Amino acid sequence: MNLKKHINFLKIIFIYTVTAFGGPQGHYGMMLKIFVDKYKYITKEELIDLNSFCQLLPGASSTQLLTIIAYKRGGLFLSVITFLIWILPACLIMTLLSLYISHFHILNINNSIFKFIQPIAIGFLLYAAIHTYKVCINNKNTFIVMLMGLLLTVYFFKNPWIIPILFLFGAIISNFYNRSFPKVENKKHKYKFQPLFIIIFLITFTFLAFLSETARKNNWNHRKLYNVGENYFRFGSIVFGGGDILLPMIIDQYVARPTNKKIILKNPGIIKINQEYLLTGYGLTKAIPGPVFSYAAFTGGLALEKEGKVKQITASIIASIAIFLPSILLVLFFFPLWNNLKNYVVVHRSLIGINAVIVGIMFAAFFYVIKDYFSTQISSQIITYFLITLTYILLTFTKIPSPFLVILALFLGIIF
Repeated sequence: MNLKKHINFLKIIFIYTVTAFGGPQGHYGMMLKIFVDKYKYITKEELIDLNSFCQLLPGASSTQLLTIIAYKRGGLFLSVITFLIWILPACLIMTLLSLYISHFHILNINNSIFKFIQPIAIGFLLYAAIHTYKVCINNKNTFIVMLMGLLLTVYFFKNPWIIPILFLFGAIISNFYNRSFPKVENKKHKYKFQPLFIIIFLITFTFLAFLSETARKNNWNHRKLYNVGENYFRFGSIVFGGGDILLPMIIDQYVARPTNKKIILKNPGIIKINQEYLLTGYGLTKAIPGPVFSYAAFTGGLALEKEGKVKQITASIIASIAIFLPSILLVLFFFPLWNNLKNYVVVHRSLIGINAVIVGIMFAAFFYVIKDYFSTQISSQIITYFLITLTYILLTFTKIPSPFLVILALFLGIIF
C-alpha cells in the first residue's frame, strides 16, 4: 500500500479522533458530517449499511465502523493505522487519569470545562437519528418496526440482550412484509475471506481463559495481569450496545462479585475496585473524545493500583488491547462475508428491518440521555435544549466543521 496517498485521510481521522465526543451515536453523527458530507469518502447509504453490519457484532461499534471505512479505502494496513490513531489518545488520557485518581484519591475532579460538551454530543445524536430516519424509514411497516425498537430500547435500555433480540425481531418482521429484491452490482473490490482472524480470536479467547484460571489456581506472582487480560477480552467479545453496557459488566466483575462469599472462598485474591472510582471514570469518558471503550484503560489501571505504577500502567495497556482486539478481529473476519451475503434476498430484506430498528435505537438513546436534564434547573434546561437545537441546525443547514462546534463548547465551558 502507498501510504503517502492516504496521508490526508489519516489527518482527517486524527482531527475526528480528538473531537469525537458523545459515544457511538454522537460519533455516527460526526461521521455523517465529516466522511459523507464534507470529504465524500463514503456515501450515506454505504455508511448506514456498514453501521448496520457493525451493530450486529459485539464490541466497540464506533471503532469497528471507522476501521471498516479505512479498510474499504486502503486495505488492512490502513485500517490498522486508523484503528491505532483512533484508540491511542483516549486510552492514554484514561491511563493517566487512572494514575492520578489512584495516587491522589480524588473523586471530584473539576470538569466544568466539559459541561457544554454533552448537549453538543446530543445534538450530533439527533442529527444522525433524523438523517438516518430519512433514508431508512420510507413506509408504514418500517415506521412501526422503528417505533417498536424505540419503545423496547427505552424500557430495557441497560439490558445487553435487548439489542440482538431487536435485530432478530426487525429481520424476521421485514422478511414477512417486504417483497423487494437487492440490486446486485459489479463491484470493483472483492474482499477476500480471511479465516485467520476468527482463528486468532478463538485461540486468544481460549488461551486467555486457560491462562487466567491457571494463574489463579497456582497463585502466580503476576496473576492479576492475566486476570485483567481475560476479563477485558471477554467483555469485548460479548458486549452488545456499546460503552453503556460495559459499565454494568465491570461493576458486576469488580464490585459485586468480590462481595460474594462463595467467590471469595474460591478466589481470595479477587480483584476489587472502588465503585465511586468506577463511576467517576465513567463520567470522565463522556468528557473526552474517542471511543467509550477507552474506559478499560482507566479501570484496568485501577484493578492493580496497589501493585505499583509499573504494574498499573501495564494493566491499563493490557486492558486497552484486550477490550478492542475482539472488535477488530470479528469485524475484519465477518466483513467479506457480509459484503457477499447482503446480496441475497433474505439478508437484503432483513437489513431493511435491522436499519429500522437501528433508527429506533438512536432515537431511544436520544430520549434516554436527554431525560437526565428534566430534573435540572429551568435555566440549565433552557441552555441545554438551546445548544442541542443549535447544534442540529448548524450541522444540517451550514458548512461549519463539526470540530468547530466541539471547540466552541469547550470555550463556553471555560468562560462560563
